[in-house]
Amino acid sequence: MSTRVGVGLASSSCDSLEEPTTLVRHRVVRSSARVRSSVWESVPGGVGSIPGMAEKITMTSDGTLNVPAEPIIPFIEGDGTGVDIWPAAKLVLDAAAAKHGRSVAWKEVLAGEKAFKETGEWLPDATVEAFRDHLIGIKGPLTTPVGGGIRSLNVALRQILDLYVCLRPVRWFQGVPSPVRHPEKVDMVIFRENTEDVYAGLELQEGSVEAARLIEHLRDAYGWQVRPDSGIGIKPVSETGSKRLIRAAIEYAVRRGRRSVTLVHKGNIQKFTEGAFRNWGYELTREEFSDVAVGWDDCGGEPGGKILVKDAIADITLQQVLTRPDEFDVIATTNLNGDYLSDALAAQVGGIGIAPGGNINYVTGHGVFEATHGTAPKYAGQDKVNPGSVLLSGVLMYEHLGWQEAADDIVRALEQTISEKIVTYDFARLMEGAKEVRTSEFAEAIVERL
Repeated sequence: MSTRVGVGLASSSCDSLEEPTTLVRHRVVRSSARVRSSVWESVPGGVGSIPGMAEKITMTSDGTLNVPAEPIIPFIEGDGTGVDIWPAAKLVLDAAAAKHGRSVAWKEVLAGEKAFKETGEWLPDATVEAFRDHLIGIKGPLTTPVGGGIRSLNVALRQILDLYVCLRPVRWFQGVPSPVRHPEKVDMVIFRENTEDVYAGLELQEGSVEAARLIEHLRDAYGWQVRPDSGIGIKPVSETGSKRLIRAAIEYAVRRGRRSVTLVHKGNIQKFTEGAFRNWGYELTREEFSDVAVGWDDCGGEPGGKILVKDAIADITLQQVLTRPDEFDVIATTNLNGDYLSDALAAQVGGIGIAPGGNINYVTGHGVFEATHGTAPKYAGQDKVNPGSVLLSGVLMYEHLGWQEAADDIVRALEQTISEKIVTYDFARLMEGAKEVRTSEFAEAIVERL
């Protein structure tokens, strides 16, 4: 089996099995300081073509991601309903891969409550090392421990591995119940900066000695009057962090043939953080992408066949994604804005129960794909909830690996299943004439339609 595709635009040929393929190679060709194009190549022969010979995904020094025919992929089952949704998602992912002559060697690693019960740690070092060593992984929802220590296991993984892009595509699937009149107009991809902003966790508690010292310093050094009974948080937004995020968004738009990239910010108030994010985005467009993209200020909104880079204030964006969603395509934004936007948009197309997410470092090759919802412990073990979020995160992962046909098959089968009104309880209660099925039965129905 041979594969040669652009990232996210895969095609494959299964008409010849005489020259088995060991590796699918993801080669990133850099021009100046950025990624300019990507191709996938097949590597004939070798031990990787032998059935059952699982191998690690690797990243070479020249920016090449090598994906074996049977990659080893670490997974975290997840807390709460993870016991239900992960097996369902795995069933579909395995079936879709097998259809195209591939397979995944799943490697379970621990985090969350399951890890704490078995090891006494919420996020064992071995788990972090597994994701670091194998490059690509997937996870279900995790419980955040109550009390001190780690604020969020999800955020901890993103920061430890420097997964600076939170990739959140949002689109409507035929038949999914929606609270808006035209959900089919929602087709956006959010690039949310993942390591800075208020999520950096730089906070001091109200009443602490440290907070009092900082308040005093701010008064003496800058004349800032902060109430003495305040908690203090620092919001870092760097040129480095902003440009690498926006660079990834524009590169995605180029690869996928998207028409625009919108920089969403609150720069009218936060001029030196969010306002700087906007300015750095336009600067990056002029310096690195002038051949394929143009900023609004440089073209008056007439890009002339290039990708249009524009900007919008965060609060009006939250209104306009409801009133005129078809004006948005790729969105690049800071961490907190991206959190609000991705969940608000998900509500228009079926909720976060089917909202996928990926956390990616496009430079090192690391990626952890994840269910974007919570653990819902009251439903754990009931074989009841929608597995769509973790399943579609697996679709994102397959796209990242270059397994586009398998990814497309899952989406098609999922959409067909929902359009036939075979759904889990969350959709069934909103659909007239629906057939409510269990989590496992929903997955089986998708597999039947593969």
